[in-house]
Amino acid sequence: MRILGIDPGYATIGYGIIEYDNFRFKVISYGAITTTPEKLFPDRLCDIYNDVITLVKTYKPVCLSIEKLYFNTNTTTAIDVAQARGVVLLAARNNNLDIYEYTPLQVKQSITGYGRAEKHQVMEMVKNLLKLNAVPKPDDTADALALAICHGHTSGSVYNKYKDVR
Repeated sequence: MRILGIDPGYATIGYGIIEYDNFRFKVISYGAITTTPEKLFPDRLCDIYNDVITLVKTYKPVCLSIEKLYFNTNTTTAIDVAQARGVVLLAARNNNLDIYEYTPLQVKQSITGYGRAEKHQVMEMVKNLLKLNAVPKPDDTADALALAICHGHTSGSVYNKYKDVR
């Protein structure tokens, strides 16, 4: 199963594409989509959408694993990230990908076995699980790969599949 993991954002959007088969992972590609603050925000959203479409068409994943949004105090940033996340979901849905959402706690639990693991522990486990020479940079990229791994580990369950809650 080919999985696209996305760590949503609007300046830097991490992505990771892995192949998962019988508890084995193979890295297909990873990196980051970046947008510049000089562009109008709607144009940045359009760039994100188009770049996600390009990833989907190039690598042909069957599903998207994306982080559920949470925010502490900066609601303005959260709203912008939510809009960027929305265009990622739209790109995935328009290309018939199944969508799965995971909280940071679920990702940490899946990757390290401990839901309160620190970021550096998750990054090191991503490197080890995928047999990489170094932790992927930027951090958003490693987070996206962690999301893809998380889905691989939990793919037997449809618990986190996106549901329309009308």
